[in-house]
Amino acid sequence: MNRTRFWGGPRGERIFHKGDFKYLILDLLKEKPRHGYEIIRELEERFGGFYAPSPGAVYPTLQWLEEMGYVTVVAQDGKKTYTITESGLGFLVEKEKETEEVKKQMKSWWGNWSSEFRDEMREVMRLLGDMGRMIGQKTRQTGQEKLPQVKTVLSNAFKEIEGIFKG
Repeated sequence: MNRTRFWGGPRGERIFHKGDFKYLILDLLKEKPRHGYEIIRELEERFGGFYAPSPGAVYPTLQWLEEMGYVTVVAQDGKKTYTITESGLGFLVEKEKETEEVKKQMKSWWGNWSSEFRDEMREVMRLLGDMGRMIGQKTRQTGQEKLPQVKTVLSNAFKEIEGIFKG
């Protein structure tokens, strides 16, 4: 299958092919109706905390699924709850092979490592996220004149970390 890929994985692999995300969302909705934030959190849980899809990935996919008639949406207490339709269930049956391939790929991507490794990796990823948020916040507060300096530090850190993995 030669499909466009996105989101880098271990050894340069890609975990999702373009368009595969819809299968995961429909598969979650098959279990029970959910709102967008629940979908994000459940996928994060299924990735062992290593990856949480962004709202920018989830909500446009949900909108597309709604436009295709695969989900219905009900606004309730300020949240939109998404429910899979019969048409969506039929689509999942029709695309069972693709759905299982995506789920298998997702599970194998992070699922086989020890809990100690996962905890350590989760902490590294949390630190990277914290650093990104801090850089964004400080740049908004102080302006962009320090960004070249930050870029140099990050580039050097990248090279040093890359060296650790090569050594």
